Amino acid sequence: MRDLADLAGRLLIALLFLGGFAQKLGDPGPVEAMIRSVGLPGWFVWPVAVFNLLGAFCLVLGPRVRVWAVLLAVYCVFTSWFHWQLRADPWQVTIVVKNWAIAGGLLVLAAQGPRRFVRWR
Repeated sequence: MRDLADLAGRLLIALLFLGGFAQKLGDPGPVEAMIRSVGLPGWFVWPVAVFNLLGAFCLVLGPRVRVWAVLLAVYCVFTSWFHWQLRADPWQVTIVVKNWAIAGGLLVLAAQGPRRFVRWR
């Protein structure tokens, strides 16, 4: 049961990053604008999209699930600051809290490591 729960959890978290990849690929404009708002070039959306895709696959299949879990946790905490818009859009604060919660789950995965359903450790 634990192995299946671990796999299901990794798949669900990976779907989030796969969705992030698809969003950036399908409509990069809003993400480019957020990236430019912190002084980075808009084209940075493409390496971030690739990072999302690689992270999703590596959470599920490996390699280095623990390392990817830490990297993605840091990514979640970092990107949550783009959503800290308390006065402009209070709903964005919910995204901040969700990002932190996902980062917490990823850190638990990093600490525990994947169970048996991993292609490459």
